[in-house]
Amino acid sequence: MLLQSFRRATLVCGSALSLLGLSACDMAPTYKTPTFVVPSSWHGQAPFAVATPADNVLPTDWWSLFHDPLLNELEARATQDNGDLQAAAERFMQARALVVEARADLLPHISMEAGGSDNKQSADRLFRNGATLTQTSEEYRGLASWEPDFWSSIRNRVREEKQFAQQRAADFAMARLSMQAELARDYIELRGYDAQDAIYKQSIEYYQRAVKITENQLENQAVPRLDLARAQAQLYTTQAAQLDIEAARQVTEHAIAVLTNTSPSSFHIAQIQTLNFNQPHIPTGIPSEILQRRPDVASAERKMAQANREIGIARAAFYPHISLNFGGGFEGNGFDLANLANSLWTYGASLDMPIYDGGLRRAELQRSWSSYRETRDEYRMTVLSAFRDVEDGLSRTSRLERENKALQNAVIANLQTQAMTMTLYQGGVGTYLEAIFSQENTLQSRIHQVEIATHLYQADVDLIRSLGGGWDIKLMPTMDQTLSITPLQYDNLHHPKPVPGVDASEHPEQFENLSSPAPSTAPLGANKTLAPLPTGMLK
Repeated sequence: MLLQSFRRATLVCGSALSLLGLSACDMAPTYKTPTFVVPSSWHGQAPFAVATPADNVLPTDWWSLFHDPLLNELEARATQDNGDLQAAAERFMQARALVVEARADLLPHISMEAGGSDNKQSADRLFRNGATLTQTSEEYRGLASWEPDFWSSIRNRVREEKQFAQQRAADFAMARLSMQAELARDYIELRGYDAQDAIYKQSIEYYQRAVKITENQLENQAVPRLDLARAQAQLYTTQAAQLDIEAARQVTEHAIAVLTNTSPSSFHIAQIQTLNFNQPHIPTGIPSEILQRRPDVASAERKMAQANREIGIARAAFYPHISLNFGGGFEGNGFDLANLANSLWTYGASLDMPIYDGGLRRAELQRSWSSYRETRDEYRMTVLSAFRDVEDGLSRTSRLERENKALQNAVIANLQTQAMTMTLYQGGVGTYLEAIFSQENTLQSRIHQVEIATHLYQADVDLIRSLGGGWDIKLMPTMDQTLSITPLQYDNLHHPKPVPGVDASEHPEQFENLSSPAPSTAPLGANKTLAPLPTGMLK
């Protein structure tokens, strides 16, 4: 049975196989990326303005769509300095080195050997027969070995390592996109806390004046003491809520500091009073483009290609492996090596023909096929998850946009109600219970509106991330670019030649200072204030 299989493989490969292995039979199955039938358009639609043709492509610096200079500065700093991102780049560099290690088996291995010895034997040993007691020997030889890759086992290993390096490049792109998205979400959240803090400060100032008014009313015996207790409780509760927001802001600021490779103790972002981001236009394209835009999809596809090569390697184990060896040199007494009579040489070939191993190779082949099918399933689920992410993003941005507009109208109405109820209370017509109820509704609606606006901008970030953040599969290194050195290269081994799209720092020691100054403390809108409260709220 094994002989028949060998004959079939030989016929498939053809008679072009030579003893030098210049031709080889690729035992891996023909690989094709699965083709999926996908919808022609997205189900969800976000309420964004129509873009010009120049805006139909998402830029790689997508955070600039929010028009916030400080966010731009933070993103640039994190992309350059973030430690997790640099570690991902180094993993790609290590994968490139594995490509060279695998390719080395395709080339002859040459080595030199040298040795010498000075020996003395005992004069009293048995059966001496006049032999000399001392002997000196010097030996110098060269060795060369090579394995013709008839069944492409080595070639498939090289291709697999190249595809693994490409997978690492896609993983780096995904890590970079995730880090950039996390930073943008944290920054938006921090600005949301700033806006909430400004609202609480305004409300506290308002409530303090309300307490003062109630105290004056109480002195005139125009209101019961219960009204003062209610006003004071409203003030103290709001002050406590503001402290909670301040703590949350500090925690978020610490997270941003770590993302930008800075110690939180030496990092600070100045507060602003408004949530003032530009509502970006996000070009979604068509669903089929997601397969080219998402780094995680590309990574899953490269993993599947590697599993395909593993099948070829497992198949090659069923057939003979041949290795060629050659050695030559000189051996003599002392340094007298010039005489050709002292030369030596050897050459030969060995053949390893597996006969029976208890099912080891068959089990490995079965495992490799199963592993390949597993990667196909994982690839399909990665694609489906990518579609779900985009649809989720479109749904969230669409609903949050409408919710934010409705809450903005609710805030205006509540501010007017708050002003009127306080005016009625001061005039002795209304009750303070009505004023308290109106104040609570106003504060809650304003805070809730800021929270929804924050969620809306964060949903924009999530949608951009789900669309690939401007990445394209064309940015992935080619298989030839994965090689880090040439066979005869002996310089620049500390930092291999960089590959476009994967930025690894050549001087990581410059990031040892974790107390570097924070970015600009004059962000966009730093001098802006919230709109003043409507006239007549307090007199």
